[in-house]
Amino acid sequence: MRIGLFTPAGNPFVTAEYLRVLGPLVDARGFHSLWVAEHVVLFDDYASRYPYAADGKIPVGGEAGLLDPFDTLAFLAAVTTRIRLGTGICLVPQRNPVYTAKDVSTVDWLSGGRFDFGVGIGWLEEEFAALGVPFARRAERCRAYLEVMRRLWCDPVSAYDGELYRLPACRQYPKPLQQPHPPIHFGGESDAALRRVADLGQGWYPFSIEPAELAKRLSDLEPLLARRGRRREDIEVSICPYMREVDFDAVRRYRDAGADQVIVLLLASSVDSLRRRVDDLTEKILQPARAL
Repeated sequence: MRIGLFTPAGNPFVTAEYLRVLGPLVDARGFHSLWVAEHVVLFDDYASRYPYAADGKIPVGGEAGLLDPFDTLAFLAAVTTRIRLGTGICLVPQRNPVYTAKDVSTVDWLSGGRFDFGVGIGWLEEEFAALGVPFARRAERCRAYLEVMRRLWCDPVSAYDGELYRLPACRQYPKPLQQPHPPIHFGGESDAALRRVADLGQGWYPFSIEPAELAKRLSDLEPLLARRGRRREDIEVSICPYMREVDFDAVRRYRDAGADQVIVLLLASSVDSLRRRVDDLTEKILQPARAL
């Protein structure tokens, strides 16, 4: 059973020193993957509903900014050799797809082919407004942008002409090391998210759900895959319980529900507390999980 880590990488705690300790530490311990989040801006007041909290509010204030995920992963690539590095989650429809394709290729190239592209459509309408991007039709925009990126990653000369984006014939290099491109892991737990997984995904990254709900949603995913000539084995399921308490028993129940990987939240307010937290996760979760 694979165990990954999700670290939101927010200020003021996640400094260059913190990342220089974090990367080699979790790499040497044998964690499978390390994922970082994305929000380019946050707000003190907003009307959008955060889907992973009962009060609909993200559990940080507007001043708790996150580091850019691709810059953070490139930094981590330089201080690690084995662990996989992922976006959990990249907000694709609010970004320029050509620059995002370049970001993905760069991290995959610099990491030696260790990048996992976690993708979501976003929930924070105010963030889209700050970027001058329409919130409406963001799911369609996500699909279109991913096709633009796929052509930039895979085609010697890339072009795309669609309703939501037009890419004139051009060349983007280097291509990703992973072929045909880094795995795409879709976030989200809705029916629409499962359809995106079935249509385009190599992975599913559900967030903050219990093992019973995971099993139910996987039973919903299987017929969607079958209609596209695909099988459950074609998809890597990486569940992040987020704020839910995780112990070895929980990992076993997620495994029994169909998870391939459990991604545990890693929060620490200093380098010393980071070391203690990684020690604790190694002893109580990572080492026992190797027997599953």
